[in-house]
Amino acid sequence: MFSRDPRPERIDTLIGQSTSVHGDVTFHGGLHVDGRVVGAVRAAAPGAHLSVSGTGVIDGPVEAPTVVLHGRVRGDILARERLVLGPDARVEGNVYYRVIEMTLGAQIVGKLVRLEPEGADAEASGARA
Repeated sequence: MFSRDPRPERIDTLIGQSTSVHGDVTFHGGLHVDGRVVGAVRAAAPGAHLSVSGTGVIDGPVEAPTVVLHGRVRGDILARERLVLGPDARVEGNVYYRVIEMTLGAQIVGKLVRLEPEGADAEASGARA
């Protein structure tokens, strides 16, 4: 009902609660995981959105512009734009993010590494010249 982002994220692909996928998953658009993925999960396009429900588990690295996690990830997460961790989120790996929103109760066993905004490296090297 109340959301900071006025547009709901579209789900193009659903991995259901009783489904287990073994192997890497590459997706476009929106991917929602209620089940289990054993392998890497990567977005193939900018603007992609990954959401993992409280029953969802990913055993492998995750890379997507936007990640909303309420379940568990055992592997590194690279969220190039935004990462949202719900109260039941569990991460066993390093987290690379540009913007993070973390609810009380979320757990991370690993490092938190903030990504520099795109173009910041070019600006910094131009300022040094």
